[in-house]
Amino acid sequence: MVTFRLKNLIHHPETAVPGNLELNHSQKLALGFGGAFIVAGIVLSTLVFPFWNFIRDDVFEEVEILTNDNGICYVETQDNIPKTIDNCSLQKGDKATIKFGEGLAWATIVEP
Repeated sequence: MVTFRLKNLIHHPETAVPGNLELNHSQKLALGFGGAFIVAGIVLSTLVFPFWNFIRDDVFEEVEILTNDNGICYVETQDNIPKTIDNCSLQKGDKATIKFGEGLAWATIVEP
């Protein structure tokens, strides 16, 4: 914020000209760093770490229950990642259709 004093107007009348905006070195430097920070944020958010990596595809697969350990069932899927199913009432050998996120280790049973 620029404040004008009578002393400054007498010695530096050019500073009082409306529409004449001149930045000093530190303001220019801050503006440059701010712009570079914003550009770096845009580049990182779009190219390096895109938001859509958080959104996984749902995979549906029919599997056989390998074991039920006190309400937690374990199954093997085609992606070779063992899946756990919480609140499972099925028994070993039962068939079920499950839904899981691609690359995740937990699943839910889907009712047909």
